Amino acid sequence: MDRVHARMAARAKMPTGFASQPEPRTIGRYARGRQLVAGNFLFSGHLIEAPGRAIWDIVAEAPHIAAELQGCTWLDDLAAVGDAKARERAQAWVFDWIDRFGQGRGPGWTPDLTGRRLIRWINHGFFLLRGQEKAAADKFFLSLARQTLFLSRRWRSARPGLPRFEALTGLIYAGLSLEGMEAHVDPAIAELTRDCERQVSEGGGIPTRNPEELLEVLTLLNWAVQAQSEAGRGPPAPQLAAIARIAPTLRTLRHADGGLARFHGGGRGIDGWLDHALATAATPGIRRDDLAMGFARMAAGRTSVIVDAAPPPMGPASVDAHASTNAFELTSGRRPMIVNCGSGRSFGPDWRRAGRATPSHSTLGLAAMSSSRLGALDGHDGRKAEELVEVPDRVPAIFSRLPDGRRLEVAHNGYQRTHGLTHARTLDLSFDGRALAGEDLLTTLSDGDKARFDRAMDAARLDGIAFAIRFHLHPEVDASVDLGGAAVSLALKSGEVWIFRQDGSATMTLEPSVYLENGRLRPRNAQQVVLSGHAMSYATRVRWYLAKAQDTPDGLRDLGQNDSDMLADDA
Repeated sequence: MDRVHARMAARAKMPTGFASQPEPRTIGRYARGRQLVAGNFLFSGHLIEAPGRAIWDIVAEAPHIAAELQGCTWLDDLAAVGDAKARERAQAWVFDWIDRFGQGRGPGWTPDLTGRRLIRWINHGFFLLRGQEKAAADKFFLSLARQTLFLSRRWRSARPGLPRFEALTGLIYAGLSLEGMEAHVDPAIAELTRDCERQVSEGGGIPTRNPEELLEVLTLLNWAVQAQSEAGRGPPAPQLAAIARIAPTLRTLRHADGGLARFHGGGRGIDGWLDHALATAATPGIRRDDLAMGFARMAAGRTSVIVDAAPPPMGPASVDAHASTNAFELTSGRRPMIVNCGSGRSFGPDWRRAGRATPSHSTLGLAAMSSSRLGALDGHDGRKAEELVEVPDRVPAIFSRLPDGRRLEVAHNGYQRTHGLTHARTLDLSFDGRALAGEDLLTTLSDGDKARFDRAMDAARLDGIAFAIRFHLHPEVDASVDLGGAAVSLALKSGEVWIFRQDGSATMTLEPSVYLENGRLRPRNAQQVVLSGHAMSYATRVRWYLAKAQDTPDGLRDLGQNDSDMLADDA
């Protein structure tokens, strides 16, 4: 039906123009824009070097990137460069899109991609029309009108959640910005208002529990509210209320370096994007002593710790979710230190699946098993999707105060059905942020659990249940075994040095790891500290300690990271 309505819209004759001057609000990446100008196309981990070729020509060599191209978010990167060459590329590729796909052909005619594309074309309208003849401008506006007409008929088919928010925000944007499109505004505003009430929980979260996706939703709502306000329309109260609920949640999920916690398929976000969205929302505060979309946050001094402390998503919301229950990330100042591996989606299905498994997160896992299992099924659009199944359903989280800091106690029963074991984790963060003490416990809670554990032990021939507690390190952390194997020294580029120790109840090793980051050509090499052992009884306890070296001052001048080249060799 998308294809049918796309072709119907392509026959419409509705020349139009801007009813109001659009203001660019999207944030692009200068380094990526420079690479696009040079003809280096890096999308979904796939690099094609094709100077002088149109961006649409590379789809033949990498069909899986078609949808990423069709949303035209690369316009933000070219606009970030903003010089004559970047503008020429943007103009050539947009008008080439009109010639190739403007008649309703191609993969870009879906509600979410059309909404995403309309926002970019309108945002950068004057950038795209500068120096163009009237005939080209008419062609541009006619294509905008046809895409708006298509979106007005097909937004209902967009999946609830981010795709629906993109479609409706694009329709509002187009209806308010383009002459003759005003009739589409009120229905889109009404439906966006209903989605704010349905899709954004009272606690400011969304079903996928993906922090970066929540940031995208906030950004879209900010744009929709700004567009309505600039058009002299008062945004409906539920839209403003949704923003007021989301902003404190995102502020809670913000690490000390300004990036987002990387959980359930989300990345840290483009530098400055989170702070810009929060400033636009103008809603202060964080969620203290409570969970923000299922995540717990502790912060002291220059240190932030964010923990996945709730059951993972289920059903359709879980197709990108991770088996990360009880995992945590730690950032010191402007430097991430303990991380999760991240989403491997841009590096292919094998990396995507590996990134979702428990061993790719900084938590305890049993050998060859994740705390939630991955199951395959057919997606809504015919693609193969994977939902989480057999997820933990009891995940208590308790905050408390200590004489010298704060404590978080979390647990989950993800291994209860198979091994009779519950994983409990305690994290104690000192008031000055210089020390984090942790305890991981595998225990049985009932006679039934003990019976399951005994059966698992019999299956293991009484060798014990193998476990590993992993602490994945950011690629820029320089780790080395110290004190004859009794400690691991972690040196950050800021000059800080942290020391990791354990109580001797597990075997401590320093092993290879990877850091999966969207926009890179390949996964980045990293390291991980691993505490491994075997559960031999009904309760197995491992205590570990992470603290700044005594000669590391509380504050260090940190000049931050340079804008890295996306095409640098990350191996």
